[in-house]
Amino acid sequence: MTCKLFGALAALTLAAGMAASSLALAADYPEREVLGVVMWGAGGATDTVARAVNPAAEEALGKPIVVLNKSGGAGAISTAYVNAAPADGYTFLYGAENPQLHPVMGVSQLDYSAFYPVNILGRGVAVIVVPADSKYQSMEDLLADIKANPGQVKMGSTGPGGLPSTVGALVKNAIPFDVIPIPFDGEGPGLTAMLGGEVAFMPAGISAAAEHIKAGKMRALAVVNGEPVDSLPGVPAITDAVPSMAKFLPWGPFYGVFVKKDVPDDVKSKLVSAFATAAKSAEFQTLMGNRGNVVMNISGDEAEAFLTKWQQVTAWALQDTGAAKVSPESLGIPRP
Repeated sequence: MTCKLFGALAALTLAAGMAASSLALAADYPEREVLGVVMWGAGGATDTVARAVNPAAEEALGKPIVVLNKSGGAGAISTAYVNAAPADGYTFLYGAENPQLHPVMGVSQLDYSAFYPVNILGRGVAVIVVPADSKYQSMEDLLADIKANPGQVKMGSTGPGGLPSTVGALVKNAIPFDVIPIPFDGEGPGLTAMLGGEVAFMPAGISAAAEHIKAGKMRALAVVNGEPVDSLPGVPAITDAVPSMAKFLPWGPFYGVFVKKDVPDDVKSKLVSAFATAAKSAEFQTLMGNRGNVVMNISGDEAEAFLTKWQQVTAWALQDTGAAKVSPESLGIPRP
């Protein structure tokens, strides 16, 4: 009995000591440089966003943040790398939306449910564009023609799972939308083909279409958002023409900062505070605005809700277009 009591007391003492040690580590965090792992290569959209916010985050955190580009597997390699690191907050992920689709695309079982969203920094916005000389003067005009001529209007695409096909699926889940998707090797070639008359319209990221719109070569019919955006003044939200799309929005590619879920709460709090401050910096706000992105600057429960809704909407859009490799239903992802 005495031996058992001694053993129990020893175990409690050890546990208390470990807890105290953990609290001390969290209180002193960060004691050294921190590693920010970018899931895509240098010069890409995720890398550009990461490097724009990084200087202000370093200043707020009080220690250097070393940026490491670790691409591959559509973001799966970097996500697994951060997930395998110690849960001490010294390794975090500069990630985009891709891991939320890894399970449904059969890439990996690891998605952002295994991570804590330190900050969803911002998201991109899609836009529906037509050539400047198009007969379509509004989104209502385009939708009326598609309704009157089902299966005849050609839409520029980048293949199943790409931004144009996903936007098309979201519209189709809201109203009848029978178009002919014509695939191209990227948004750039697709927009060029549209200007050449090969397709009638194309959903694309604002960053891909903005210069053409400014040059007067294209006309934006609607932004795929619940409200107009500052980067395209005067362009209506798609919900003006399709009110029932509101339940799928906001939607678009996004960029964020993620750590393992079991990182100590005090460490999470310090990271949250640092990136909340960094996302308000003038340099970051300017870059995001110039690229047509919407600054979100959300964390915790609000960010979790955004991630959950985004996964539901996109996974089922992929399922409906035949691009999903694994049914969202089998993964426990409910239809939005």
